[in-house]
Order: sequence, then C-alpha cells, then structure tokens
Amino acid sequence: MQNFISKVKVVFQDKSLRKRILFVIGALVTFRLLATIPIPGIDAVALSRFISNNQFLGVLNIFSGGGLTNLSIIMLGVGPYITSSIIMQLLTIMVPKFKALYNEEGEAGRKKFTQYSRLIAVPLAAIQGFGLLTLLARQNILGQLTGFQMASNLIVVIAGSILLMWIGELISEFGIGNGVSLIIFAGIIANIPSHVSQMLFSFDVSQIPLFIIFLVLGIIVIAGVVVITEAEHPIPVTYAKQVRGISSTAGGSTYLPLRVNQAGVIPIIFALSILLFPQMIGNVLSTSTHAWVLSLSHALVSFTQGTWLYMVLYFVLVFLFTYFYTAVTFDPEALSENLQKNGAFIPGIRPGASTSAYISKVLNRITLLGAIFLGLIAILPLIMRSLTGITAIAMGGTALLIVVSVVLDLIKKVDAQISMREY
Repeated sequence: MQNFISKVKVVFQDKSLRKRILFVIGALVTFRLLATIPIPGIDAVALSRFISNNQFLGVLNIFSGGGLTNLSIIMLGVGPYITSSIIMQLLTIMVPKFKALYNEEGEAGRKKFTQYSRLIAVPLAAIQGFGLLTLLARQNILGQLTGFQMASNLIVVIAGSILLMWIGELISEFGIGNGVSLIIFAGIIANIPSHVSQMLFSFDVSQIPLFIIFLVLGIIVIAGVVVITEAEHPIPVTYAKQVRGISSTAGGSTYLPLRVNQAGVIPIIFALSILLFPQMIGNVLSTSTHAWVLSLSHALVSFTQGTWLYMVLYFVLVFLFTYFYTAVTFDPEALSENLQKNGAFIPGIRPGASTSAYISKVLNRITLLGAIFLGLIAILPLIMRSLTGITAIAMGGTALLIVVSVVLDLIKKVDAQISMREY
C-alpha cells in the first residue's frame, strides 16, 4: 500500500507524467462526448430493442466504444482501423516488401506501414458504414433514407471513425498506453452502469445461484488473465568479456524473458472482427424476396447465434491468431542477431541459426499455453449462454479480458515511466 501511495505521489509531482495522464483523461472525455452525439432520424426504442437482440451489433458496440448504443457519429468506432491493421499484418506474411518495411526499415518503415493502415481504414469505414446504415434503415430504425440523407450520414460516420482513429493515435503518442485499446476499454467501462441497472431491474431470486456462479467464474477469469499475462519463461543469456583497444568490458549473466502470452488481447479482437462478417451479410440479405437468399441469410444468422460449430471456429481463430500475431511481432532471427552483435550467447547453444531455432522452439511451446487459454476464455461466455439460456453474458468474457489486459498494460506503462524518472 505504501508503495502504491509513493507511486501516486510521483505521478502527480512529475510534470511530464502528469501531462501525459491528463492528456489521456481529456482524450477519453472527448471520445465519450462524441459518443453522445447521434446521427439524425433515429427511433430510439426500435434501436434499443434491435441491439439487445442482436449479437453482431453487441460485438460491434464494443469496438465502437459504446458509440453504437445511440447511433452516434462515431458509431463505427475503431473497427475499420482494426480491420485495416489485420489486413496489413497479413500482408507482412504474404508480401516480402511489406515484411521488410515492417521489420527491417526501422522507424521510418513502421511509419509508412502505419500510414498504409490509415489509408485502408477509409474505404473499410465506407463499406462498413454503408452496410450498417442500410441494415438499420431496413429495420425501420432510421426510417426511409433518401440518397442525400444516406450520403450525408455516411460521410459523418466515416469522418467520426477517422477522428476516433486519430484520437487513439494521439493517446499512444502523447499519453500512456495503446490508444485504440484504451478507447475500447473506456467504452466497456461506460456501459457497465446500464448493464448493472438492467440486471437489477430484471432480478429474479431464483437466479441467485447462477449469479454466484458467474461471479466466481469472473474472479477465476480475472486471476487467470493476470497470471497468464504476467507469466514469463526466462532464457539464460551470458555476455562474453570484450576487449576493444585498451578498454575492456566485463562479462555477465542475465536472462531473456519470453512472455507466455505475447499477443495480449489482440487475437480476440482479430477473431471477432472476422466473425462479424457472416452475421453482417446475413442481416443485409434478410430483407430479400428470394427464397434461396432468405435461406442463406437465415443460415448465416443462425450460425453466429452461439452454435457449437461457431464456438469451435471462434476457438480455432483465436488460437491461430495468437500464433500469427506472436510470429509477426516477435522475430527470433533478429533477436539472435542482436545477441551475437553484442557478444551474448545462450549457454549450450551455438550463436546464429541455432540460437534462433532454439528461441523459436521455446516460444512455440509457451505460446501453446497462451493460445489455449485465450481460446477458452473467448468461448466460455458462449458455453455458459448455451447452458443457461441467459443472453446477457454472451460478450462478458471478451469484455472482461479486454478490460483486465488493458489495465495491466497501463499499469506496466506507468511503472516504466516512473522507473525511468527515478533513474
């Protein structure tokens, strides 16, 4: 407790750190204000009913940071930017030019890579915005939109999504933590009071055992997320004594920490982004007059309503994206080269290719545990919903995982800033 109080004092006494935290708070307040500005012509009652009965919009509401609840000008949220980031990450695997741009050209290459992600986000926002507005109009939530109204609303929601993407990048640059993750986190936290009030309003004494079970599972999930996120596998590293001219550097021993969950919450977000499309397509096709189109629409919507096949696919996508994102963000070959350049080696392992192969082998083994854990956490709420029939918990596990992961990451970033200033 005393350590916590001392850290809080450092935060408020250090001018630079205080500015960063206040900037994050100001940016998130701005984001929440934008989420309260609706686009024109909304039937609020029909919107509330439609969102509560639609898992697709429930997921999309998480990505929008709660902006979809009242069809705000930022109703698309950071979804298009996340999707564009997925596309760019995939291109690093398939196109050598993009891989070199991301891994080998340093900071300038990463800036170009980020710029491409921003540019791709614009047409993606247009496609998602048009599909969502068309869906809502066909459900009589927006009424019958004229061509001009559709165009103006589409421009507004595209601009809102790009504005939110810019706010997220400003948070990452001038604040603390990952801006996009903090926006999603803020949206989840902002929706907690309404969920609690709904739960209390519909409270039934017969459901007390279920609520107790959910509470216990929530505590176990939080503990598991903390343990897996903080878990590391240390690889011993020895530095050889170096002599350069008349100066010499003493050798030493340290360790290389490999995290069990290198990817964090990103695989969950990637998998959800992919799984959004079948239901979005099914909802758009639901107003067709052709029998085969309606049957296809019904099949797509039914598939995404928590079927066991859907759960299996969800688990597999989270599992694969965990390995994929770890492979993209962690390069054993580059790490092996850096160790060799600095005169370091892993005891019992030859420098160079052997070191790279050894690190890859260890990383694949420990990532297996992280991938299985993330997959189970992702589908746990869907399993509970299938067993209990309570639809309100369908997204609880994912939201909880995002919240806990973002809080842990934010605490680490603050601790790093405090440690840097102490030195």
